[in-house]
Amino acid sequence: MPQPDIHPPAIAGSPARALFGATTGFFIGFGAVSLFGPTAHSFVKLMGLSPEQVGLLVAMPMLTGSLLRIPFGAWVDRSGGKLPFLVLLLASVLGIAGLYWMLLALYPSHLSQAQYPLLLLCGALGGCGIATFSVGIGQVSYWFPKARQGRALAFYAGLGNTSPGLVAIVLPLIIAFGGLRTGYLVSLGIVLAGLALYVVLGYNAPYFQLRARGLAPDAAARQARALGQELLPAPSVLRTLTDAARSWRTWPLVGLYFTSFGGFLALTAWLPTFWGAYYHAPHWLALALTAGFSLFASLIRVPGGAWADRLGGERVALLSYAALLIGAAVMSLATSLAWSVFGEVLVGAGMGVANAAVFKLVPHYAPDAVGGTAGWVGGLGALGGFVVPPMLGHFAQSMGPIGYARGYLVYVALAAACLALTALLHRTRGGVAHLATRAAPRAGLLEQEAA
Repeated sequence: MPQPDIHPPAIAGSPARALFGATTGFFIGFGAVSLFGPTAHSFVKLMGLSPEQVGLLVAMPMLTGSLLRIPFGAWVDRSGGKLPFLVLLLASVLGIAGLYWMLLALYPSHLSQAQYPLLLLCGALGGCGIATFSVGIGQVSYWFPKARQGRALAFYAGLGNTSPGLVAIVLPLIIAFGGLRTGYLVSLGIVLAGLALYVVLGYNAPYFQLRARGLAPDAAARQARALGQELLPAPSVLRTLTDAARSWRTWPLVGLYFTSFGGFLALTAWLPTFWGAYYHAPHWLALALTAGFSLFASLIRVPGGAWADRLGGERVALLSYAALLIGAAVMSLATSLAWSVFGEVLVGAGMGVANAAVFKLVPHYAPDAVGGTAGWVGGLGALGGFVVPPMLGHFAQSMGPIGYARGYLVYVALAAACLALTALLHRTRGGVAHLATRAAPRAGLLEQEAA
């Protein structure tokens, strides 16, 4: 007969250490989103890249970083998070190491169009670190009780999201003093140091540690609850993903996040090229404007969540996408640096607050499949970071210098579509409100992305 659990076993780690470890890992991994943005100009002339090729190059890390969010996020429900985190960070190391090898062996005289596919491959591997977002969300959520998850996840996402802006500042400074090779050698060292720090601090929550010791699921769940763990893995992540995909409301939410977060990723990668090519801004100024945009849009997401709680997700989303539309229109028509910067501020505010508003809406419009919906929204929505830069590059290539500005009409169109989608969701709000009262919250990983 099974023996009663008298004393819960000792568990390695603590919520605070796990939060710091996951935040460190996400911060390091997410820095790959800026891998090519600050230095794309170094490859343009040497390799003879067209604007469209530059757009695809800076977008490539977004492709893997977006698509891998869904399967790696689901993997957390089986492993606890540490193994998926390490796999993604190791893939980022391979990408940066590959780029460093190219610089050692081929830069500058042997770089040509022939190496462009290899450069894209390095970008794809480097972008794997972006997918650590969904892994860390689950890892942190399992450690913290529900009453403290909001603050913990705000710390995790808010600080982790600042990485691209800081990379856009620091990497070019290192390159300016030590050269391109030194810049990427230092980048490789930072990622390795971050990986090592995560190995030390990245602990799985009690349930997963107990399962790794051979306890049956029921016994592990019982002892994990005794240790204070409130959330436990969902029995079937595949079922929640399937249910979410069958709901039509999932796809407007994907479209909203495609524009706000995917659009944010795209601009973080594209803006250094825009400021330099259109306004001939000094490289340091182009990077400073890009970093300011990235940091502002990331940090305003935190109060954006509070505004959505207080005013309602739809109302905040409407205001956010309206600000994005106006800002993008200003940038597309501006002929002075000052007006473009003003437009950039509006775009950053709209995107950052909209990111928070979208995940405020997820639990309401998909009460029976919150986790699956959050997975689709977070993963597919981030694909905007891959899709949009080549579109911006096409405008520049087909229209000449003015195309760098006119390309922001893409965001005008996306913002207008998001306003229509938000209005559509709002009109159906009453039809799903009653479901929320009977839908039991699922304790799976992906639903915690709503935080």
